[in-house]
Amino acid sequence: MYSTPRHDPTNDPSATLNADVWSAAVEMYRNRYSFIAVGPRTEEDWLPDVAAIMRREVADPRGWRGDDPEVGEPELVEDPAFPFRTPPVDDEGAAEWRSRLLEIPRSAVVRLLVMLATNEMNVTRQHSFAEHRAEMERHAAAILSRFPEGSKLFTNTRHGGENPDFYERVSGCWPMSQYAWDFGLLAVSDDEVGLIWSFDAS
Repeated sequence: MYSTPRHDPTNDPSATLNADVWSAAVEMYRNRYSFIAVGPRTEEDWLPDVAAIMRREVADPRGWRGDDPEVGEPELVEDPAFPFRTPPVDDEGAAEWRSRLLEIPRSAVVRLLVMLATNEMNVTRQHSFAEHRAEMERHAAAILSRFPEGSKLFTNTRHGGENPDFYERVSGCWPMSQYAWDFGLLAVSDDEVGLIWSFDAS
């Protein structure tokens, strides 16, 4: 149903990323239980930077908008990383945590980001998707453009192997949170680390 030829919306030369464009893209997740945050990359091993973002210890390096549905919730008092399970600090635990991530090609990321914004994280069941598809893809491309060519892009499902299509129904994941069902994008550039993650808390 959604198998039209892929294109890369980030190739649009008129698209310039700024705080307003980024904010509009983040707004795409307003109806989902989603966490969107970017933090600084401080070292070669970016796992501690991921943990710092999950624990809300760092601010966006550009001062741009994020989205944290847990702000003001009591769960954060006991666990500043809620609902995430942060990467372990020991080598064995860190390796196991990394093993849940699959690096995906840049060409797959726009569709992943769109899928994360759908009501059930399932494009095939999203009402009126055809009407909103172009706008959603434009917002997703804006998010991706923050992480330039050469960035490492990961997700937590083996769906589709090395060339996934996230407009197909995704049937499995390795949860990175305290919930049994979550999907996301972990993006790592030379200077920044981004988490765009959606959860099913039902």
